Amino acid sequence: MPELSRRTLLVGVAMTGAASGLPAPAQAGTALSGQPTPVTDAEVPLHWLESDAPQALVGTTWGVPWARGALSQGSELSLTTAAGQAVPVQSWPTGFWPDGTVKWTAHAIGTEVAPAREYLLRRGKPAAPAAPLRISQNREEVEVDTGVIRCRIARRGRVLVPSISRGNRTVATGGTLVCLRKNTADDAPEVVRTERFTADVRAVTVEQRGPVRAVVRIEGAHRAERGPRAWLPFTIRLYLYAGSDGIRMVHTFVFDGDANKDFISGLGVRFQVPMTDQPHDRHVRFAGEGDGVFGEAVRGVTGLRRDPGAAVRQAQIAGRATPPLSTWDTRVSGRLQYVPAWGDYSLRQLSEGCFDVRKRTRAGHGWIPVDSGRRASGLGYVGGISGGFAFGMRDFWQLHPTQLDVRGAAGETAEVTMWLWSPDATPMDLRSYHDGMGQDTYPEQLEGLEITYEDYEPGFGTPYGIARTTELSFWALDATPSAERFAQLAAAVRTPPLIVASPACLHSAGVFGDWSPVDRGTPARREVEDRLDFLFDHHRGQVEQRSWYGLWNYGDIMHTYDPDRHVWRYDVGGYAWDNSELSTDLWLWYQYLRSGRADVFRFAEAMTRHTGEVDVYHLGRWRDLGTRHGVQHWADSAKQLRISTAAYRRFYYFLTADERVGDLMRDLVDGDRTFLVLDPLRKIRTEPYEPDPHALSVSLGTDWSGVAAALLTSGSVVGTRSRCASCQRALAASGRCPTASSRAADCTTWTPEPSRRRNRLSPSVRSARCSAWLRSAASSSACSTSRSSPTPGCSTAACTTPRPRNSRPRPVSRSAA
Repeated sequence: MPELSRRTLLVGVAMTGAASGLPAPAQAGTALSGQPTPVTDAEVPLHWLESDAPQALVGTTWGVPWARGALSQGSELSLTTAAGQAVPVQSWPTGFWPDGTVKWTAHAIGTEVAPAREYLLRRGKPAAPAAPLRISQNREEVEVDTGVIRCRIARRGRVLVPSISRGNRTVATGGTLVCLRKNTADDAPEVVRTERFTADVRAVTVEQRGPVRAVVRIEGAHRAERGPRAWLPFTIRLYLYAGSDGIRMVHTFVFDGDANKDFISGLGVRFQVPMTDQPHDRHVRFAGEGDGVFGEAVRGVTGLRRDPGAAVRQAQIAGRATPPLSTWDTRVSGRLQYVPAWGDYSLRQLSEGCFDVRKRTRAGHGWIPVDSGRRASGLGYVGGISGGFAFGMRDFWQLHPTQLDVRGAAGETAEVTMWLWSPDATPMDLRSYHDGMGQDTYPEQLEGLEITYEDYEPGFGTPYGIARTTELSFWALDATPSAERFAQLAAAVRTPPLIVASPACLHSAGVFGDWSPVDRGTPARREVEDRLDFLFDHHRGQVEQRSWYGLWNYGDIMHTYDPDRHVWRYDVGGYAWDNSELSTDLWLWYQYLRSGRADVFRFAEAMTRHTGEVDVYHLGRWRDLGTRHGVQHWADSAKQLRISTAAYRRFYYFLTADERVGDLMRDLVDGDRTFLVLDPLRKIRTEPYEPDPHALSVSLGTDWSGVAAALLTSGSVVGTRSRCASCQRALAASGRCPTASSRAADCTTWTPEPSRRRNRLSPSVRSARCSAWLRSAASSSACSTSRSSPTPGCSTAACTTPRPRNSRPRPVSRSAA
């Protein structure tokens, strides 16, 4: 297969996009005028992204679009299977049209009704779950009861989740975070010091409570076990669903250390699991590749010199209760104390192509290799015949080095740790890959740009403020799962099930601009579609062939190919990691919208997770800015809004209602303030320039596009406000967002949170910035006001103080849109 450069790829996409404008017969769902036909009161058909109904589910949340004027605020929506069975559903609006009608709704279902292959969404009163979620709160904790399990969440301290219970049994306790820091990552240091950190919970918020779905947000940092230091701020969301015995966790951490001194040598989530059954009725499970399952008893009785009996052996292998000891062969039952009890197990995925399982009896004794393979699914279990704890990490091998540990399973309490960064791997090294090579002045840096395409500047290649989000799942089980059931849980961890609408439904609603579903009706159109499929398949194949995996790399692709070395230019300045150059994210999402292909969605999903976290600063001087393409995702000195832009995030947010991506979009409402901190044109200006809040210099493509995307997106997203009422009125005048009056009933109350932003602007400067922004908006396509006319409804005195940085809306908790 021929190699393609990134620029050649996007040129091809652009050309095929132009070719897709060829005349074609009118399609179903599209009016002859070319405008989408509004969705009527008919049912909205829905299906699972991967087609088949999942066999295991924690619960799922998804989004549905509505044509302008089709769904008014306050409308109730019901869900049934295609066969007509009512399904308890929780619905809420996530976006609005300019006229105030609902543009997007989000929906959640639990596990009370077994997953069906297809569903129908229609107007009507939603079915309520037989056992709705219950949430109780006090000053110390929040408790969520799904009807099957109860999860206690601490409001303060070092323990996030004090306990998870099922019935009368406590399945897991002491849920916390763990971090190991080393002072060096060099090969042969003289002294290596290790520091240990655990969670320090600072704020807990119930973001959503409803009959079907609850979302609890936990914020804090990792605090040293010895000493005052706290670092690596985290945001964790726990998702619980009615009737479910599972919990979904979305874990985000931000690196705020010194790349030259702080080397993470372990980062994970830890729980304690009480062990009450006999050692021969305790079990450990690990999911291997595909449906492969490693399963053993803590004290195995198979393969011994003396046979305990076929019934005993078969029960232990299946994970069921073994017959009473009195029924065993006495030559075995009388000598059980001499059969080793294996208390410690570990599954390590230190690279994308190899995992290994090992075990030992206890600390202080040697490890015994058990098995190995290529790519583990990332699910483990420890417990007994009376119940246990399953724990899993999504993208386990893709985000290597990862690890699942079980310790002390032969004792009264087992400890399980899901390592997002394996302690057995080389410490995380985020230092710059070169020393600057003498590029101390702007002229020297421009010369370097001419040869390596890297825009270097001292001090700018810092990882301070980058982030990473990982998804985890837990199940409080009432028995040791069979191999078949365990494989089903592993599939849900690998690919969390998602309900979606068809491309025809998305297109008919008129969302995400001007695009058309796949059409192979003519030879010309067939050629266009084949070319688009080829371009996607090529890059998906390159991810696999070139192993573009790892905690900081997964989700991105490379920029340009080197035909001489037959590799991508992974080590050549600005030609290495893509970092959304030429809007690769948009191409992938539109390819999904048009085709409905699950593999395209998952590719775009991984890129959205990566580019919104790793390629963007979430703390520090350049908060809200992204980094241009380079050898390291944060290496280049060009920090730009075009990388962090909300335009890349909105697809995933509206299709999934993902709260973390919603955070990223809301943060960008204030992104234009970065122009007072960093001048994008500082290296090529010939005249003196001092950033002025009344008249800022911004570029149309790389700067204004990001500002406009953030503000226009915020105008339609529930829970997001423009920075002042007059700004909102100006946007409303352009017909791009709801008017202040139409949104008044939907604007949620903002609760101020402590600001983490540096270089904060005074209220007077912020007020002046509002006038400057409106003048800029009036001269752009984002506003209908002509350049010469005054900006309507805004003056410095009329502008209100912008919302506090990082403020959040109160949770939306409606059972119907």
